Amino acid sequence: MPTDIIQWFPGHMAKTRRLIGENLKHVDAVIELLDARIPQSSKNPEIEKILGEKPAVTLLNKAGLADPGETEKWIARYQAKSRICIAFDCMQKTGLDALRRALCTLTADKAERYRQKGMNRRLRVMVVGIPNVGKSSLINLLCGGKKAKVENRPGVTLTPQWILTADGFQLMDMPGVLWPRFDDPETGENLAITGAIKDDVVELETLAIALCRKLRARYPTLLVARYKLAEADLAGLSDAELFTAIGKKRGFLIGGGEIDTERTANMLLDEFRAAKIGRITLDMPPKGEPAC
Repeated sequence: MPTDIIQWFPGHMAKTRRLIGENLKHVDAVIELLDARIPQSSKNPEIEKILGEKPAVTLLNKAGLADPGETEKWIARYQAKSRICIAFDCMQKTGLDALRRALCTLTADKAERYRQKGMNRRLRVMVVGIPNVGKSSLINLLCGGKKAKVENRPGVTLTPQWILTADGFQLMDMPGVLWPRFDDPETGENLAITGAIKDDVVELETLAIALCRKLRARYPTLLVARYKLAEADLAGLSDAELFTAIGKKRGFLIGGGEIDTERTANMLLDEFRAAKIGRITLDMPPKGEPAC
């Protein structure tokens, strides 16, 4: 995988990391959004260090696109560490009631202290996560309208915003933040495949070939069914040859019978991101490991 995926860290992300630390003292709880398709790869270790002991709830967002069985396993890992973790989907509005209950639980002590002091202060919650994980969509869902700018690409929210929810919470929407270096190349691949890293800074054909490798290993039945492949294709072809075979099956040909690799790569990534191949989770919980 190209190094620009492994070490992609724009300047505004360094600024966001500072903003999170500086504003943490002003909030009563934190909502951390992870991508349910990559619950490990989308968990920023920098954020974990910054948050410390601040009360937090973890949402596995985009759960409607992920393998439901794997999502249950990831939730169990968090619960084993007494962490609140909820399968969530902003588009389908699943997990919303559970999130509201969790926020009330996390802020109950702080709310009581404010009441005893006679303070009429709204409870404040910071929303954090990597780019394109759905922070702005979550805030708009909680507010019942379009309060935060939303686009299906990373890097849209660039400054923190305070937004009032229908439940009376004040939410701080922080820009998405990655971390300086991905120690595991799989992490960089997974972030790029799901769209957390902008497509214009990665090699899409290389990325699509990596996706073929992952799908062959973890969801071969879905791969065969979607692209009308033969079982022998999975066993006898290299990852690059499998990628080419998919392009041929779709009829993506250019002059001389060559495969249009750019079109094939875009199609594969688009169909994965839209769950047209199926509900897929790229990160699998390690067997025998109690929790992350």
